[in-house]
Amino acid sequence: MRELDTVKLIFGLKVHYLRQQQGLSYQQLSDKTGLALSYLHNIEKGKKYPKADKILTLARALNTDYNALVSLDADKRLKPIIDLLHSDFLKIFPLELFGINMPKLVELLSAAPDKVNAFISTVIKIVRNYHLQGEDFYKAALRSYQDLHDNYFDELEKAVRRFKEEQKLPQRPPFTPAQLEKLLARNFQISVDREYLGAQPALKEVRSFYSPGRQVLFLNTGLSSAQENFLLAKELGFQYLKLKERPYETRMADVDSFDKLLNNFNASYFSVALLMDELEMVKDIEAMAAWKSWEEGQFLELLDKYDVTPEMLIQRLANILPRHFGINDLFFLRFFTGPDLKKFEMTKEMHLSQLHNPHANQLDEHYCRRWISINSIRRLRALQGIGNQEEPIAGAQVSRYWSTPNAYFCISIAKAGHNDSQNSTSVTIGLLVNDKLRQLFRFLAGPNLPVKDVHTTCERCGISDCEARAVPPIVLHHNRVKEQIKETLEGLEKEVRVR
Repeated sequence: MRELDTVKLIFGLKVHYLRQQQGLSYQQLSDKTGLALSYLHNIEKGKKYPKADKILTLARALNTDYNALVSLDADKRLKPIIDLLHSDFLKIFPLELFGINMPKLVELLSAAPDKVNAFISTVIKIVRNYHLQGEDFYKAALRSYQDLHDNYFDELEKAVRRFKEEQKLPQRPPFTPAQLEKLLARNFQISVDREYLGAQPALKEVRSFYSPGRQVLFLNTGLSSAQENFLLAKELGFQYLKLKERPYETRMADVDSFDKLLNNFNASYFSVALLMDELEMVKDIEAMAAWKSWEEGQFLELLDKYDVTPEMLIQRLANILPRHFGINDLFFLRFFTGPDLKKFEMTKEMHLSQLHNPHANQLDEHYCRRWISINSIRRLRALQGIGNQEEPIAGAQVSRYWSTPNAYFCISIAKAGHNDSQNSTSVTIGLLVNDKLRQLFRFLAGPNLPVKDVHTTCERCGISDCEARAVPPIVLHHNRVKEQIKETLEGLEKEVRVR
């Protein structure tokens, strides 16, 4: 938001607040100042900033002075809202993307009771104290954006279909890197270099880099055809969608703009939708629905059918299931762990419809080892220990959340790290088990699908016979002690009343 816009909003906020404080209607203020009703409305909405003579007239009518009205500071009741207007939050949070009108937001805030102002002030302090960066807000905003659209973007799907029609591309998979490379060269005069990055030790972790000046897409050595497919198709997405503000490396080193993050997401979505045809995926899910029992091997065959990575497959399921099958309560998770299997880090998550368990825990606690997300990694590592396990493995289970009525059908794929097989990642989709899901996937009642009681973290878990616990339930114990104190004091109060 521009500085001038902020000044207008603060001025309008003060006029609105003072008018309400003195119980004046718009008409009454208009009568006292001689200013038109529409003009007063525009002032309070932050659309107009009056000239000095009109400011003086307003100040007199509102029983304040000129300097107090034009100052960018305010009294204690308005200060939290003005702090919010000045904060980085509104500079980085894309309100317009969610259809939020800034003047309307200010109008609502200015009429809010003191409790809301106190809440706003607390949010600002949390942002400052915990050093939340723009990157945190951008990623949170993107996840909310996906949730609002049920993770399905019709315009991007249409763009993919239009591109296929224009290029006379087949609907059936798979594509090959050579095909995609030709499309880049023919349509956008972009060539591909597979040698330079691999020859630079400092660029070992950089999978790709696009040089707009040279019109060259650099790909690192050692990539699978599935990984190359994604990167080539993603560059096609950037070019075809004409996305100018964008990262040039595979993973954004600095998330310094929401538009850049959103464009990166749009190009990635285009890539996955291009490689995994929408209608073909619907047929595959319908075929899964006919299984009498969970078939790990058949599920993994989808990776070869489309020549895609595990993350692309799981993400595509998260696009198609809400749109075509009405499965809206779901989550997506990605985990990473190192060689010692001690710390499991959640590196990506998305939730549709609600914040499902599990979700990222910022308290440095130990995620439940009964999750299929973690179990699949541990099983992969065990297979690596007894043989040369290079291919991804899949697992599935129904996870019942301890002390809640919720259960999720979870599918997880684990694979070894790209540059270090001792590192591992897993990607998981979790679907809330309800009547709709049971009707879709009849194999949920099958005999070979494990059902496990799980929790969020070991520190909060009350499952007494857990064979995979990493640490004692110290948080749970602390909360129980607090509850006992509360119950004892309540009992004491009842005794006093009886006497």
